[in-house]
Amino acid sequence: MLTVRVDLNPEEMLKIIFDYIAKITAEKRLSHILMLMADMGREMIIADRCTLWLHDEERQELRTTVAHEVGEIRIPVDSGIVGHTIRTGQPIIIDDAYQDERFNAVVDRQTGYRTRSILVIPIRDKEGKVMGAYQAINKMTPAGKFTQKDLEHLTLAAYYSGKSLESAMLAQEIEEAQKEIIFTMGEVGESRSKETGNHVKRVAEYSKILALHYGLSEEEAELIKTASPMHDIGKVAIPDSILNKPGKLTADEYELMKTHTTIGYHLLKNSKGRILNAAATIAIEHHEKWNGTGYPKGLQEEQIHLYGRITAIADVFDALASDRPYKKAWELDRILGLFRQERGEHFDPQLVDVFFESLDEILEVREKYGDHFNS
Repeated sequence: MLTVRVDLNPEEMLKIIFDYIAKITAEKRLSHILMLMADMGREMIIADRCTLWLHDEERQELRTTVAHEVGEIRIPVDSGIVGHTIRTGQPIIIDDAYQDERFNAVVDRQTGYRTRSILVIPIRDKEGKVMGAYQAINKMTPAGKFTQKDLEHLTLAAYYSGKSLESAMLAQEIEEAQKEIIFTMGEVGESRSKETGNHVKRVAEYSKILALHYGLSEEEAELIKTASPMHDIGKVAIPDSILNKPGKLTADEYELMKTHTTIGYHLLKNSKGRILNAAATIAIEHHEKWNGTGYPKGLQEEQIHLYGRITAIADVFDALASDRPYKKAWELDRILGLFRQERGEHFDPQLVDVFFESLDEILEVREKYGDHFNS
């Protein structure tokens, strides 16, 4: 049963607006901005639920990952009352949804919710183009109906937060493009040494698993996953004769091979983006060792960035578990024995413990993205 409340007075309304706009303008993550906007709208007009719909032009869908009490929903762009607002750019107030022929009851049937009153307004970008819609459902005052004043208030909320939303959407597009470029370049670096794109995919997945089990947030674990495919990008500058040499490298060849870490770092270090910055750190530090005998700087213990320590374990495990030009894949027991031996020597001892704790998940990834065609 819905809790009946009374409309806000002007002072209460202003406080909500100022509090939320301060949070929204300081936030850069699209999902967080959408949730803040939904919360602000719900509080401002005393609605039971508020949903932010975005227009996905490429797929001709309306999508929301922010709907109170509901997970992600995708509907055709011409569907329902929100679709009508997106197409026409006109706000809508409805007292009884089931008496309006434009209402699409599919979501109600999927969620078990009962929609009554609805208020929908368009959200526009700086050019005036409709990029989404605010949808409020079920007014929680005694009258149970949205008013023209509610429409004005929600329009005001959309105006104040629209610029932040547009900036976050653009930043997300840029970041998605960065991710694609990083993964592709990672594949290029590995393909020169006759390794498959599945190597960088596995290292990325292993790195995220380790990060999560270590206790990092989902967001930071995803950052490591996205950045780690570039760990060996510096190999683009190493001669094929060294990369693919079937036998042991000479001392001079090994010194040249080691430069792939600094080459990768210098390729990536000047970016202002967080993904490429993380990738630069991983590129230069994933061959450092916990005991200080690694390269290129001989860092030890926590002098080595956590991202480098995580990627080191992911990369070494996959290298040992895969066929390479100079060796056959090791048996699992032999690999695990090495990790026990190198705990506190090559590898961060706490991360080795995390590796063993998450081994089942890691082996699932290895099976899923295995190079089944290897001889």
